[in-house]
Amino acid sequence: MNIGENQGLQAGSLSEKAAVSASGSASAQPLFEVENLRAHYRTRFGETIHAVDGVSFTLNAGEVLGIAGESGCGKSTLVSAAMGLFQPPLHYTSGAIRLEGVDLVKLDKESHRRDILGRRIAMIPQGALNSLNPTRRVRDFAADAVLSHFPEMRRNDIKAKLRERFARIGLSERVLDAYPVQLSGGMKQRVVIAVSTLMNPKVVIADESTSALDVSTQKSVIEMIFDLMDKDIISSMIFITHELPLLSHIANRIAVMYAGEFVEIGDTRQVIDDPRHPYSQALMHSMLLAEPGARDEKPVTIPGAPPNLQEPPEGCRFSERCPVARQGVCELTRQELIPVAGRQVRCQYAD
Repeated sequence: MNIGENQGLQAGSLSEKAAVSASGSASAQPLFEVENLRAHYRTRFGETIHAVDGVSFTLNAGEVLGIAGESGCGKSTLVSAAMGLFQPPLHYTSGAIRLEGVDLVKLDKESHRRDILGRRIAMIPQGALNSLNPTRRVRDFAADAVLSHFPEMRRNDIKAKLRERFARIGLSERVLDAYPVQLSGGMKQRVVIAVSTLMNPKVVIADESTSALDVSTQKSVIEMIFDLMDKDIISSMIFITHELPLLSHIANRIAVMYAGEFVEIGDTRQVIDDPRHPYSQALMHSMLLAEPGARDEKPVTIPGAPPNLQEPPEGCRFSERCPVARQGVCELTRQELIPVAGRQVRCQYAD
């Protein structure tokens, strides 16, 4: 097991760290690439739910991509699909998922488990408490994660590596001896992050990893994630959240997701300061902003509900909830991502 030895750059604020991690990340070959990915759920009644429908994105080394959207838009399904975790009722429909040039869809299950999951791509799950076995000490849980990839390693060597890694990322050795019930919610999340990144994965997907935490704990957890990037323990990250403003402190680029599709993709400041898709605008206005200089208006709820993805609308999927939709046009006309003001927007009327 490779425990990264390089010390990374030191940056001040979270937003500065995001900028630093992206510097020099542009390359001819993206580290991670998802191309026209489609995935669906098959219910026990034979119904097909088109949960992820034609999603494409790239991720460069050292980059943080934020994906935002309300509950039910397909974010968590995209996480599973992008990792190649197609387990019923989730099924692969079409598209490519390439990690350092390797198409995950074409791998057999054992190669995918042994060589990819945890080692080259890993996930930080949303529910830290549900990810830890309450009847086992942290060290035993972490040792099992190592043994699943390196069955030849001796227990004493694993314990030494765990002590080294936990100390390096600022976690006391006493945490290894603790049961989950003895840890706070924030500490549980930090343990899950530590265990998820033990094999120094190239790509880490954080799925709502701070949603159940208070603001101060959120900040410490995010700082820990960036510290892992600074120390070359992880290379790049996809950060999933329903809180679009939160990404202003984390991501280099943002993709806004709605009803199984990306509706806007652009640099962080573009999407946060000047969202162009009506859904991106509505999502920003639905959030309470507590930052200095933020607008004073109260949050505004988004009326209506997302469409039924068993039978997706023929036209724009946001048209029934959109305040600027053209009647007789938007609900009938399929919208594609088009270039608008330096980013991609799925709306022909965005300006």
